[in-house]
Amino acid sequence: MAVCLCAAGNILAVNGKDSNLNTDMNMDKDLILTQEWDKVFPKSEKVDHRKVTFHNRYGITLAADMYVPKHADGRLPAIAVCGPFGAVKEQAAGLYAQTLAERGFLTIAFDPSFTGESGGEPRYVASPDINTEDFCAAVDFLSTCENADPERIGILGICGWGGMAVNAAAIDTRIKATVASTMYDMSRVNANGYFDAMDADARHEMRRQLNAQRTEDYNNGSYALAGGVADPLPDDAPWFVKDYHAYYKTSRGYHKRSLNSNGGWNKTSALSFINMPLLSYSDEIRSAVLLVHGEKAHSCYFSEDAFKKLKGDNKELLIVPGATHVDLYDRMDIIPFDKIEQFFLEYLK
Repeated sequence: MAVCLCAAGNILAVNGKDSNLNTDMNMDKDLILTQEWDKVFPKSEKVDHRKVTFHNRYGITLAADMYVPKHADGRLPAIAVCGPFGAVKEQAAGLYAQTLAERGFLTIAFDPSFTGESGGEPRYVASPDINTEDFCAAVDFLSTCENADPERIGILGICGWGGMAVNAAAIDTRIKATVASTMYDMSRVNANGYFDAMDADARHEMRRQLNAQRTEDYNNGSYALAGGVADPLPDDAPWFVKDYHAYYKTSRGYHKRSLNSNGGWNKTSALSFINMPLLSYSDEIRSAVLLVHGEKAHSCYFSEDAFKKLKGDNKELLIVPGATHVDLYDRMDIIPFDKIEQFFLEYLK
């Protein structure tokens, strides 16, 4: 059971444990979480909200917002939400989680390891392994939450966390349904560049530069940041970068803890993705998967190609007419919540 305790004007969220357990088993570390509603979207009066924490198997404590339909009774189908890549739970993930809670699901939106209000050092690191594990750890938490049905758990990943979600579905058989919205395959884009334009020579040069940065970081005793979304935008910025700017750098989606809104990831975060393809075993996923992407999104080829590899009659690809990548972050008139709800209801029953 998740327990929230008020402390010194903040919410101290801990994952409730049996007091008789050996203290070595209480692996969740206390995190001081903000008490104020600091999301980029309005609070719904249809759901109850509280802060919770849980840990992954690397001992990192993750912070999450839990959304529960008001007047809910019994164990509910549960969904863990994360993304976009470089965002925090107060942005798109929270909007998805709250909206799905309005539709009858128990949901959590969590910050990945090393980011936002979650634990982990050094800060602002991404990892194909650890971040996939973050989704599995969310399933651990939901599987033991007294309000959630452990036999009806799904996950939803947005942007780069769409690829993490598909990878988690390939390893975690407890996940009964997975939605990836406006998905990025972070391994592919880091290794090959956008639209697979990077060849082996360019990849070697990138490795050289990133490893030189490792030496520099070690000498400096700190980690250089790559920078978030460019601001101000250069005149020749691609249109999709302008879309990112319109979300992360304006009141529409700016958040003080968001990497994309501010200093970005560590420069060396890309290294592990280059040699570790996320979707290697996606063809072995037996549970249901829904890929949602915008017709006009620069990233649409990630979902189209990922779908070609999926097998079984419980796999779907939905292309949203006229939608761009960022439209599926927060455009309530464009995000196909009716279809997403229908999908989860069908496979979380």
